[in-house]
Amino acid sequence: MTNIAIQTDSLSRSFGDVKAVDGISMTVDSGAIFGFLGPNGSGKTTTIRLLLGLLAPDSGSAKVLHFDTRTEADAIRLQTGALLEHTGLYERLSAIDNLEFYGRVWRLNKVERAARIQELLQSMGLWDRRGDTVSTWSRGMKQKLAIARALLHKPALLFLDEPTAGLDPVAAAELHENLINLARKQNVTVFLTTHNLAEAEKLCDQVAVIRHGRILSIGTPDTLRLKQGGSRIEVIGKGFNEALLSQLRQRSEVHSLELKEHHLTISLNGQPETAPLVSLIAAAGVEIEEVRKGAASLEEVFLTLMEEEKSNDQ
Repeated sequence: MTNIAIQTDSLSRSFGDVKAVDGISMTVDSGAIFGFLGPNGSGKTTTIRLLLGLLAPDSGSAKVLHFDTRTEADAIRLQTGALLEHTGLYERLSAIDNLEFYGRVWRLNKVERAARIQELLQSMGLWDRRGDTVSTWSRGMKQKLAIARALLHKPALLFLDEPTAGLDPVAAAELHENLINLARKQNVTVFLTTHNLAEAEKLCDQVAVIRHGRILSIGTPDTLRLKQGGSRIEVIGKGFNEALLSQLRQRSEVHSLELKEHHLTISLNGQPETAPLVSLIAAAGVEIEEVRKGAASLEEVFLTLMEEEKSNDQ
């Protein structure tokens, strides 16, 4: 139990007739970057508010850092940091004055406050701009400062709601490095919501896909790719014909095919041997230039889950 940061059991919350969170059960390991993925309105933000004890569940239970969200919400908020809809920054103040203010809110003493502020601003690459008025900063710099604000009191768990939304690729990549360092070097658990599937694939140790308040799948990115998307091979060459494609479709290991000009993608059931398929393609007279083997991307898995859920709803 000591290595678990979050544990929920059939956690549910409704607003009128809308079931925003519907029987969520999940476990988040300490020191992990956990990705919570889903479309708008799927229940991501409501889940975070339940975990912070800002909302009471209708049924089910949740423990965050081993505290019960119903009865020990104050203790949870003392040991967690959160960057949700708003940055919480005062833009007319400098970066150092913003953190000085929040350090006082957290009742850090003067020496501790100064050391922590310098440590965070240096780790975020903002120390040289510490005296600048925040309103003059780029969005990426403000987002980094907001994360520093959330980390000021050394929380064990950090909640981030779409932290890279609207950032350019360079700023997003820098923020990714900061988050990885937090988890790997400081053992901070990061609970991250994002629409960016490539981001989740790069950052997250565990991911959960949620829609209509229900978790559709949960596990490591690799587990989800194999479970939902299987593996695939891509064959680049010339001479594909309908007879060959028909023959491939009848194979038990083949889930589906897609041919675009000289590029054939074969989605497979599970992880079968691929050499027989390549031999079959070559024997059919295809001039093979390249063969690539891999798994479905997390984005493809996500879209598959969304389509399956939509079909179940109809």
